[in-house]
Amino acid sequence: MRLFIVANPDKPRVRTALEELPGRLGPRFTLAGVDTDDRADLTAVAADAILVLGGDGTLLATARRLKGRPLPLLGVNFGRLGFLAPFTPAELFEHLDALEAGELPIRRRHMLEASVVGCDVDCEIADCDRVAAVRRFSNTALNDAVVTAGPPFHMVELHIGVDGEPAVSYLGDGVIIATPSGSTAYNVSAGGPILSPGVGAMCVTPICPHSLSFRPVVISDESTVVVVAAQVNEGTTLFCDGQASTRLHERDRVIVRRSPSDVLLIENPRAQQWRSLADKLHWAVGPQYDPRAEEGGA
Repeated sequence: MRLFIVANPDKPRVRTALEELPGRLGPRFTLAGVDTDDRADLTAVAADAILVLGGDGTLLATARRLKGRPLPLLGVNFGRLGFLAPFTPAELFEHLDALEAGELPIRRRHMLEASVVGCDVDCEIADCDRVAAVRRFSNTALNDAVVTAGPPFHMVELHIGVDGEPAVSYLGDGVIIATPSGSTAYNVSAGGPILSPGVGAMCVTPICPHSLSFRPVVISDESTVVVVAAQVNEGTTLFCDGQASTRLHERDRVIVRRSPSDVLLIENPRAQQWRSLADKLHWAVGPQYDPRAEEGGA
């Protein structure tokens, strides 16, 4: 089996792992290459899978760099949460036999495609080929596409529409359009819902809306969301996974739809969704009582 490694050497312990890994892989695996500076063309590497050593951010960047190539990613977490990178270094070595035998589960995760079209361009949003021809920016996101107000941090006015329906006008600090994979990231911090990875949906979550009635909305992943930047700041920006970005100008249109290409993630068979939510986000954890406080108040 041919493995390619993408590693973030800024993470503690990654450099040590890179030194140990070739010897631990043994004769069953061929090391097709190592990328530590984001320069390798992942669309052309001769490998059967990519090991991603770092954290969720490293895996997000790697997924975008594949540009639709269906090459499975196995994330090894050297960061904090590790929702998308579910293996610890020790678990990777424990599962090498299963990896080589093709026995580890692989799940498709859908991505978003975010495009920006200027106000001076005549474009029918439903015409994907036309959008691709005239857009000034395009990128994909495994977690989310976010329009954020930016400096000088005044509220912005956005017009948000779905599938050609009349847009709603909204004042606030921006909007998050998240996949199920990204629902546990910025989206949940902003009060959005948690979606199971297998749900065919995306969620539209406002950031600090100047309204008590603008609540997050879950829509079909077959929908197209259009965000018009009606009133912006100098620093108003579209971010894809918090990494790829472009500044937005007044009346720019941000078009977000499901990407035609999915990402393949190799999953840890020991990791379970509910358990991960409880362990990593402390989801559904009850209040913690200090018995000493009760004794002192008795």
